[in-house]
Amino acid sequence: MELFLEQLLNGIAIGFIYALITSGLALVYGILRILHVAHAAIYALGAYVGLGVYLVAGNLFLAMAASMAACSIVGVGIEKLVYFPLLKYPPYVPLIGSIALLLGIEEILRLAAGPYIHAFPASLPFPQLQLGPVTLSPVLVAVYVVTLCVLFGLWFISTKTELGLAMRASSQDLPVADAMGINTSRIISTTFVIGSSTAAIAGILVGIFFNQVYPTMGAVPAYKTLALIVVGGLGSVPGAVLASILLGVSETLLIGYANIPLPRDALAFIAMIAVLMWRPQGLLGRR
Repeated sequence: MELFLEQLLNGIAIGFIYALITSGLALVYGILRILHVAHAAIYALGAYVGLGVYLVAGNLFLAMAASMAACSIVGVGIEKLVYFPLLKYPPYVPLIGSIALLLGIEEILRLAAGPYIHAFPASLPFPQLQLGPVTLSPVLVAVYVVTLCVLFGLWFISTKTELGLAMRASSQDLPVADAMGINTSRIISTTFVIGSSTAAIAGILVGIFFNQVYPTMGAVPAYKTLALIVVGGLGSVPGAVLASILLGVSETLLIGYANIPLPRDALAFIAMIAVLMWRPQGLLGRR
C-alpha cells in the first residue's frame, strides 16, 4: 500500500508538470488555432535560463522570474515574426514553421550549453511533509504548491478579469471580437506571454524533479502535449489539465507500479485514439 501511495503521488506530480505545459499550448490553440509545437522548445529554454540564473544568483524565485521573462519575450517574438505572417496560409504551414523552430531552438541550446546533461542542484524553500506512511520530499511539495498556484492564477485570470473575458471572446471568434473593439493583437501577445511563462515554470520544475537539463528535453513533450490537448478537447484549458493529470497518474501506476509491458510514452497516444473513437470533441471539448 505504501508503494502504491508513493507511485500515486509521483504520478500526480508528473501530471501537474504536464498540465503546466499543455495549458499554455491549449491557450494558444484556442485563439489562433495553431499547433504551437515550438512551445516545447520554450519549455526547454526556460529550464536552461532558470538553471543559469540559479547558479549565478542562488535564488530559485529570481531564477523563475528571469526564466518567465526570457520565455515571454521569445514567445511573443515567435508570434510576431513567425506565426503572424503565416496565418494567411493553410494551418499546416504554421505547423511546419513551428516544428522548424523547435529543432532550431534545440540546436541553439546544444551549441550554447553543450550536448551534455546538466544537474539542477536547487535548494528548495519547502519543508518535507509526512502524509501517513508516505514522506513527501521538498521537490514533490514544490511541484504541488507551484503548480496549484499557477493553475489557480490561470483560472482567476480567465474567469474573473476583463482580460479573461476578452481572451474567451477572442477564442470563440477572433474577427468578431476585433470588430467589437477588442484589441485582439494585444490579447494574442498576452496569451503567448502567459503560455510561455507557464512553460518556463514547467521547465524549471522538470529540471529540479529529475535533476537534469539537456537540449532535447522538449522532444517528448512536443508530441505528447499535442495528444493531451486532443484528449482534453482542443482549445479547452480545463480539459488539457484534466487529461495531463490522468496521463501522469496512468503512466506511473500502469508502467511503474503494475509493470504493464508498454512504452511509457505510448499511453498518451493510446488515450488519444480511444477518446477520438469514443468522444471526438475530447473530454471537456465542445462539439
